[in-house]
Amino acid sequence: QVHLAESGGGLVQPGGSLTLSCEVSGDTFLRYSMGWFRQAPGHDRELVAAINIIARSTRYADSAKDRFTISRDSGKNTMSLQMTNLGPDDTAIYYCAARRGATSSIAEEYPDWGQGTQVTVSS
Repeated sequence: QVHLAESGGGLVQPGGSLTLSCEVSGDTFLRYSMGWFRQAPGHDRELVAAINIIARSTRYADSAKDRFTISRDSGKNTMSLQMTNLGPDDTAIYYCAARRGATSSIAEEYPDWGQGTQVTVSS
């Protein structure tokens, strides 16, 4: 089990950029594949991006491709999500999640979650 703490959310104008960070503690970081999910009001939690244990494989939601970049730093036990060209549809609470083994697009397959960080895209 790991403890996850997100940071970096906030208010950004349409077309702007934001970088989210997730600090991982409590267990060996390299045992876990990591994911960023988001949940907007009235919507299910959905995968934004995921990265596997050795950072050689990533997956993105169609809405995130070409705009978002997921990365991990094993030396700092952190994961990041760089977001560019943000639009109002990106407004949501963004969550960091971890699981042993391969990445998954299914939220229920991630046992460990952070508290979330709010991202609001508005002019």
